[in-house]
Amino acid sequence: MKKKLLIYAHYYHPDIASTGQILKELAEGLLKQFEITVICVVPSYGGTIEEKYKIQRYYKEEINGVLVLRIRVPEFSKANKMSRIKNIISYFFGAIKATVMVGEQDYVLSVSQPPILGGLLGVWGKWVKRAKYIYQIQDFNPEQIMAVNYSKNKLLLRLMMCLDKFSCKKSNLVITVGRDLVDTLHNRFKGKKVPKVALINNWVDENEIFPLSKKNEKVAIFKKKYDLEGKFVIMYSGNIGLYYDLQNILKVIEKFGKAKTVDGRDVVFAFVGAGSILDKLVQYSHDKKLKNVVFIPYQDKTDLNYSLNAGDAHWCVNAKGIKGVSCPSKYYGLAAVGKPVLGVLEKGSEIRCLIEETRGGLVCEPGDYEGVEKNIRWFIENAGKSELYEMGIRGRRYLLEKLTREKSIRKYAEEIMKL
Repeated sequence: MKKKLLIYAHYYHPDIASTGQILKELAEGLLKQFEITVICVVPSYGGTIEEKYKIQRYYKEEINGVLVLRIRVPEFSKANKMSRIKNIISYFFGAIKATVMVGEQDYVLSVSQPPILGGLLGVWGKWVKRAKYIYQIQDFNPEQIMAVNYSKNKLLLRLMMCLDKFSCKKSNLVITVGRDLVDTLHNRFKGKKVPKVALINNWVDENEIFPLSKKNEKVAIFKKKYDLEGKFVIMYSGNIGLYYDLQNILKVIEKFGKAKTVDGRDVVFAFVGAGSILDKLVQYSHDKKLKNVVFIPYQDKTDLNYSLNAGDAHWCVNAKGIKGVSCPSKYYGLAAVGKPVLGVLEKGSEIRCLIEETRGGLVCEPGDYEGVEKNIRWFIENAGKSELYEMGIRGRRYLLEKLTREKSIRKYAEEIMKL
């Protein structure tokens, strides 16, 4: 008889949040070992909710063998802090009640989103279900909040730290997604009574995201739609939020307004996605009349392979202070399509280590804008040459050897079954 595993996911398929997509693949990948139940919000990552999810408080669905219990939450604006807080609080209390509704569970897994509350939900689930608790930390908070100065309220930050350390202590296992995040956990506890921890990398489904020919019909359609045909495309794909220093990177991009590659192609910088600072980037681009910048909406997961393949090189960036706090999982998609990476990442961070170990791109420190400019220039001057192609292929090869979806999910199953 299979053991039962409850997952608190906040966002879950079909929401396009990267964590929600990973948890969907994790849940479905663990069905051989466990009966899986997921507690999450109704589809609402963009802030709006379909009418069919506005009738009742809870909705039960089954998706590919996974029982999904969804909670109706208020709509919100990503630019409005209070509306986001109201939305998150509604999920938290809704999930507390939903926990009672899902029956007996042997294991509970929660993710570190929403900040602090995700961990506390896991503790609640452990107590109510008398289950083993696995705390999956994608982002450390309040460290992430402190890194970008989102709040300077020392009392609030101290309280958040105490609560999240409490969640770590009460867990039977902490799973982090980077070697630098493992270090952060040890530093939190100053090396004393550190909770049991395992490192398991995030992933992308390498069978869904893979290299395509430039002549691929759907890649060509994407390029034509956004006026990228015949151009050298340096792409940023993902959340356009606070943690990536994109406003300052855009100022560097401004210097390449009329740049051309050695083979005569115009250079264009494409930003694909949405987030809290998108409007600021768009406004800056408009004010400065940047003709080399294009903004493209989030792509459906079914179209993601085509949009990623439309880039000749891809950004993978974090703001200064994010090392050991968060890990940009977008890297796995870039490696999967075999594209070279333009990294702005701190030395010793998980993704920078992967890029350097594979020689899959060029990397500089956050805040080193001269380094950013130098690396952009190198990519432009070497456009069309074999070294760019080989960078991407090395990243893809390493991913297939070490970082596949199957390998990571197998590690989850093994670690959970040990408890």
